[in-house]
Amino acid sequence: MESQVITVGLDGSPESRAAAQWAADEADRRQAVLRLLHAWILLAAQAPDTSPDLDQNAAVRQLVDQVANEVRERHPHLQIMEDLVGAEAEVALLQAAEESRMLVLGSRALAPWESFALGDTSLAVVGRADVPVVLVRGGGHTEPPRKQSTDAGPPVAEPRVVAGVSLNGPCDPLLAFAFDTAANRGLPLQVVHGRALPVHAYAPWGIEPEVAEEVVKEAEEKLRETLLPWRERFPDVPVRLTVLPESPTRAVVQAVSGAELLAVGRRRHRPFLAPRVGPVAHAAIHHVRCPVVVVAHD
Repeated sequence: MESQVITVGLDGSPESRAAAQWAADEADRRQAVLRLLHAWILLAAQAPDTSPDLDQNAAVRQLVDQVANEVRERHPHLQIMEDLVGAEAEVALLQAAEESRMLVLGSRALAPWESFALGDTSLAVVGRADVPVVLVRGGGHTEPPRKQSTDAGPPVAEPRVVAGVSLNGPCDPLLAFAFDTAANRGLPLQVVHGRALPVHAYAPWGIEPEVAEEVVKEAEEKLRETLLPWRERFPDVPVRLTVLPESPTRAVVQAVSGAELLAVGRRRHRPFLAPRVGPVAHAAIHHVRCPVVVVAHD
């Protein structure tokens, strides 16, 4: 049975508070329990009935209480667990992930318009957790909508869930998360695939349009075939395809403007010494403004 707990890591930063609000919205939407987790290796071990004036953990306990109160203002009926753990943050978060439906973390931006700056702990958790890990920036979740688009046309800019999909292997957990999230939010799902052009597509005067069209058409057909069982399972979710003659990394970053959430995959089993997070997930984490969820799959 799937856990009905959504865990958010708190460190006192504005980004972690934004992550807590995002996680609370998601927990309310999915009728799940919200766990507010703060981990610190130097957290004092003490009896539950320790008086407040002797509580060595008073400051961190106050932090978690404050966030819980902020969450209750928006979600008064949400069930909340407050959890203080005396362990390294990475260890505590990975343990919590095993007991959760998803894990939510805050990410700091290098500049208001620029990117995520992910610390060693967060990056290690993203690269090792088996459950979806959501990264939330502070200061708002999405960009304002700009213009509409047609199916399989240019990237749209309207509220939606976006999934960056590779066709190099199965990615069922990623598609399951993307379709389920779109259904829960009542939003369309935009599935993005980037296909780099072969060498013979390039000529001295530019790109051979016929070759590019053939590459895109082939990828679209394979993508439709991959999505067919999921569209049958989620018939009420409108699906838009965006196949771009670009590298997968550039395609995802270009197509996500205005989205409420971007879902990307991470291979559980990668070559020895290879980064735990692949290039598409890495680019999304560092260059996309909306919340990014990284879903592990085989």
